[in-house]
Amino acid sequence: MNNTLAKSRAGTVLIHSLIFLFPFLVLITNFGVGLCSFAFLLTALLYRRQGWPALVRHLTEIRGVLIAFGGVALLALVALALRDDARLRELERPIRMFAAVTVTLTVLACRPNRKALWWGLIAGAVAGCVFIGWQRWAMGLERPGGLINSITFGDIVLCMGLMCLAGMLDFSGRAALWPGLGALAGLTGSIATGTRGGWIAILLAGVLLMRHGHVLRGRLRKGLALLALALLVSTYFIPQTGARVRIDQGISDVEQYLGGGETYTSVGIRFELWRAAVGVIKQHPLLGAGAPTVKAEMEQLVAERKVHPYVLDFDHFHNDILQSLVSGGVIGLLAWGLTLLLPFLFFLKQMRKDKCAANAPALAGMLLVVSYFSFGLTEVIFWSMRSNMFYSMMVFLLVGLCLNAKDERA
Repeated sequence: MNNTLAKSRAGTVLIHSLIFLFPFLVLITNFGVGLCSFAFLLTALLYRRQGWPALVRHLTEIRGVLIAFGGVALLALVALALRDDARLRELERPIRMFAAVTVTLTVLACRPNRKALWWGLIAGAVAGCVFIGWQRWAMGLERPGGLINSITFGDIVLCMGLMCLAGMLDFSGRAALWPGLGALAGLTGSIATGTRGGWIAILLAGVLLMRHGHVLRGRLRKGLALLALALLVSTYFIPQTGARVRIDQGISDVEQYLGGGETYTSVGIRFELWRAAVGVIKQHPLLGAGAPTVKAEMEQLVAERKVHPYVLDFDHFHNDILQSLVSGGVIGLLAWGLTLLLPFLFFLKQMRKDKCAANAPALAGMLLVVSYFSFGLTEVIFWSMRSNMFYSMMVFLLVGLCLNAKDERA
């Protein structure tokens, strides 16, 4: 009896620590995401007798999410079999993303308190903000990126801040200050990186929050929202943030490019990469092409003077839609799109079905998906393993929390 109780307590500590550490470590370590994904896998194996029946019971509800991630993995296997230029290492990313279903199994088996996630997001956003703020204003780096590049860092820390807003639903009274602090930290951290792609995510997140306005119910929550808005607007007038320079620079880049002037600018490079991507897509519209073929065809476009030579210096096309078309064709674009659409529809359905218990994780899931879609308009947010695994693990974690909330209410 005592041994069983001790094991139960140890398991409770393990799962809550794991859920907290996942978002907390993602930006301040190089090993956090990999360590947590491996730990979730081991925990899922340890609790498979409790988790597997629960997963099977909810299979109908989550089949769309499973089909989306499983489809990407299957497409990678098909590409490896059919394309001469496909490489075995291209299987790692889709298979690891699909394997993140073990996170859902673990959550269903252990039924953790979801505040572990909110505290992890708060701590992760604050830690990321402090880290990047130190690089920006103490070290004097113009475009700091922590341990990764500035765009990915700024996007992820903003995403965590936005999800903290959903966490407000699980905090009552003045305790809502804590997720509010996480949201402000995420916004500040994004500003410190000088990343502009996240501004679209803020606009779309605002639409979601207005649609589900109960998140901002109460004076404290509304006050925090107004403070965040004031912080965002004030960055344009505070020189130290660099926001005004980045906005003016973006406008100037577009004017130069369209006027036939200098193209080697932040925006101009993207326009040239997008032109190059269209050229490659025309040659492989159905299944796309592997990296060696893409490189060769871009060299041909440069030789024909259809694009500038500097496009060969970049690893990707700074747009998730075009990147999916280049590497996977129309089929690849459809598969990638489903990893956004089907999780979003799952979370939206939870919001509509359950007006109370599942609201917080469901809204966080919608904000996660909308954020990643927005980031992908000007960047390939699904390029690095870190950002891929953060997305897939967070989706499956929030799916599990939504299902647990539904079971508790039933």
